[in-house]
Amino acid sequence: MLPEPTPTIALSPSPGAARVSPTLPPPTSPLPTPPAPTDAPPLETLRLEPLWTDREFREPTNLVQAQDGRLLVTEQDGRIWAFDPAGSEVPAATELLDITDRVSSRRSEEGLLGVALDPANEQRLYVYYSAADPRRSVVSRFTLAADQSRANPDSELVILEVGQPYANHNGGQIAFGPDGHLYIGLGDGGSAGDPLGSGQDTSTLLGSILRIDVSQSAPERLYAIPPDNPFASGGGRGEIWAYGLRNPWRFSFDRETGELWAGDVGQNRWEEIDLIQRGANYGWNRLEGNHCFSARDCDRTGTVPPVWEYSLDGQPCSVIGGYVYRGSAIPWLQGVYVYGDFCTGEVFVLRYADEQVMEHRRLADTRLRIMSFAEDNDGQLYLLSQKSGIYRLVD
Repeated sequence: MLPEPTPTIALSPSPGAARVSPTLPPPTSPLPTPPAPTDAPPLETLRLEPLWTDREFREPTNLVQAQDGRLLVTEQDGRIWAFDPAGSEVPAATELLDITDRVSSRRSEEGLLGVALDPANEQRLYVYYSAADPRRSVVSRFTLAADQSRANPDSELVILEVGQPYANHNGGQIAFGPDGHLYIGLGDGGSAGDPLGSGQDTSTLLGSILRIDVSQSAPERLYAIPPDNPFASGGGRGEIWAYGLRNPWRFSFDRETGELWAGDVGQNRWEEIDLIQRGANYGWNRLEGNHCFSARDCDRTGTVPPVWEYSLDGQPCSVIGGYVYRGSAIPWLQGVYVYGDFCTGEVFVLRYADEQVMEHRRLADTRLRIMSFAEDNDGQLYLLSQKSGIYRLVD
């Protein structure tokens, strides 16, 4: 529970944020930053409402809502808790799944990192976690009981395993897209500077967002490659949907447009927000954001620049990708992308239209270590902090 008062988010300009650098033009010409559209609702103020303040979470990494209304919260060490928020200010928690015996969380970027419920069958629970000996990332499916009260740890069906050469840059986000396929975010494998060149190597799954068909998963056929994947017929790993990413820790789908937004964590200076497109190359490790990273190889040919980038002048920081708000409780936030930064605790909003950023604001420095954002079935947004619990964004 936070010792300080509930943080209030006040909108303010963000002078530290920058658009695409005019000195290093991307493949398509950068557009000037226009004034805020006059027909858009003004960005006002928000408040962070703490939830379940009597409960201490162990590094919460995800929050998703089941169709029956329960909120599922993952903890980095390998547990998933289910809460029924209806009718109780302090809802009781039940342990949905405990796989601490197979999750490695020895390093700060390892652990139980992703969770998704199959929209076609909510008895199927998918998770992404780190494992050891050898070090690897694992995507697995577990089966929930008929009443969905608990998942059987022995029901695990390992869908995909990817070797990890280092302990950092594991990615970790998984989500079902509007097309029903499972999307998976993988970092470049770690260390610093992508020493293995994974970002530009489509023969490896590292440094990519994957897209696979798990609708018919079985021990004899774990997943299928969708035939419209960019490398389904060759030229790279068929699972790859987009590549050239350093560490896409969190991504999300706009529930109205289907667009895929990702926050890609930078190396030393530039954090970026990307709109993920089929077969697109986002430039890492030639580029960091829209800037040359390697003096030896800065070829921009065929790369897609970020929608937005920001620099903290070398301070340690990590962008935390969020969501486009599509709820009804905060009308003025409708259609606005909300994201944050782990190290600074700042929360930002970005209004995007006509393939350009129309408006960008910093909401606040919350002083929280932001691990993730989350979205419930009504489109309301949540913020998960590493040590200080879970918050709901309210008007």
